[in-house]
Amino acid sequence: MPGKKRNVIRIVLAVLLVGALAAIRLFERSLFYDPFLDFFHGEYQGKPLPEYDSLQLALGLMFRYTLNMVVSLTLLYVLFQSVSKLRFAALLYALLFVVLFLAFWIVLRFFDHNLLALFYVRRFLIQPLFVILFIPAFYFQDRQAADAE
Repeated sequence: MPGKKRNVIRIVLAVLLVGALAAIRLFERSLFYDPFLDFFHGEYQGKPLPEYDSLQLALGLMFRYTLNMVVSLTLLYVLFQSVSKLRFAALLYALLFVVLFLAFWIVLRFFDHNLLALFYVRRFLIQPLFVILFIPAFYFQDRQAADAE
């Protein structure tokens, strides 16, 4: 019975964490400074970029990425109960943040006419897309390890 109870707790925690990711998205307008939310929501091709405060935008992107990362890493730990997977994912999150954050500012400053690139780089910064990749990857890795035994 303790194993079943532990699995139920893990499932409930996983659902709550997915709910937390959804809540971050639901309350994005009140939680984060992002003048690009409305801009990219409508038809943006051919329109000039909205005015923005660089410092507020940078802090907002960092805060949102960090919030999504913490919830996502917690979800990964709840699902896989592996400190080594957690460390690996945390390292990837950190490296990907640096690469994406720099890419965002480079595209924004020097290639502001390339709205599609700006849209997608920003999307990877503000949405928890990496957890969608890590969950099946870690699951597949666990299945491969179990099959090898």
